[in-house]
Amino acid sequence: MTNLTFPKNFIWGTATSSYQIEGAWNEDGKGESIWDRFSHTPEKIKDGSNGDVACDHYHRYQEDVDLMKSLGMHAYRFSIAWARIFPDGRGEVNQAGLDFYDNLVDALLRAGIRPFATLYHWDLPQALQDEGGWENRAIVDAFAEYVDVVSKRLGDRVKDWITHNEPWVAAHIGNAWGVHAPGKTDYRSAFRVAHHLLLSHGAAVPIIRKNSADSQVGITLNLTVADPADPENPADWDAARQMDGFMNRWFLDPLYGRHYPADMVASFEKEYPDSINFIEEGDLEIIAAPTDFLGVNYYTRAVVRATEGVMPEQVKVETSDYTDMDWEIHPVSLTELLNRLSYDYRPRKIYITENGASYAIAPNEEGRVEDVKRLEFLRGHFNAAHRAIQDGVPLAGYFVWSFMDNFEWGEGYKERFGITWVDFETQERIPKDSALWYSKVIDANGPIDS
Repeated sequence: MTNLTFPKNFIWGTATSSYQIEGAWNEDGKGESIWDRFSHTPEKIKDGSNGDVACDHYHRYQEDVDLMKSLGMHAYRFSIAWARIFPDGRGEVNQAGLDFYDNLVDALLRAGIRPFATLYHWDLPQALQDEGGWENRAIVDAFAEYVDVVSKRLGDRVKDWITHNEPWVAAHIGNAWGVHAPGKTDYRSAFRVAHHLLLSHGAAVPIIRKNSADSQVGITLNLTVADPADPENPADWDAARQMDGFMNRWFLDPLYGRHYPADMVASFEKEYPDSINFIEEGDLEIIAAPTDFLGVNYYTRAVVRATEGVMPEQVKVETSDYTDMDWEIHPVSLTELLNRLSYDYRPRKIYITENGASYAIAPNEEGRVEDVKRLEFLRGHFNAAHRAIQDGVPLAGYFVWSFMDNFEWGEGYKERFGITWVDFETQERIPKDSALWYSKVIDANGPIDS
């Protein structure tokens, strides 16, 4: 195959999140988060595990930064644990928590790695959840207070900020489906949560700009392409429109200066009467604060067929390959998605802030992790991203999920997305074949023959 070259100054990186890797769940003044509470609740995590230790990154961050440097990473996307900064969600600042991220940022910069900080990756302080969590509009002010403190402390060195990671997941998987923390099963609650997440994003943007000169600010959404199960069936095409509205447009439209999509408002109001009654005057203007980039987390497409309810049914394509998470491998949809985003919403810049695959391939007798399937997954998606750039999409960087195997939320430790193997008993790290190949990709600025 012909090796592809990405644009000059394209950013190659990797990503993690605080609860999934840090451990030290109750050390140095850290407060309890909703994921601490949820994972300690019996039968919530499939393998009965929790993130108390995880990858012990809190104590081993220098080792992890050194490994990133050895692989040639340009950038590292990490998240900040709100409960480390404000154990009670607001009020008194825990300086030890700020010190940890201060030290991490300094270690990254010494290694020549550009820090991308995500301010919220789902681990809300439990004290705020006890007050109603993201359902309670007062949380917007609490988030603003938290963002102000963190961006003042780190903003002289961190110049790339992501307000929220995947508000769709936090709202619906955590509050409508109950599979993630806080474990609620109420769609009306989920709509309100989603609105307050977006509103807090808009409130945070000017705070970050004030505290971090010359910084870039954006938000990360998990986005997909919705395809009909039967292209000959008009009802399935309508189901694809519904899925697109639910997953994509419900967040993209207000972020880019449009109201919530009218077709979806009508559908939700019909299915859940009086559920869309949370919007106050001025909210949409706040949500649409201009941003510098859009972060895109892409893993798979959604193939759907019509049902009687508002939510389509996702179906499995028997001719496709799937990862261990049972997610279809469909790189061409990444090209389609990036082109659609560029054409419909005109973001100034796009980063793929997460893309990766779960394969639980263990080290062989020689200690080598031959994760060929992950390597080929990444190659296919890198090629798809390159096609989008050729089409004129302003794609500026790519963050592989994830830097290392970690606590995979409700799945526990069974699912392994990392390009680095972690032995959770000994905390040994082993770069997998995909990591070694990715290092060569970074050096060549594009996918190469393995």
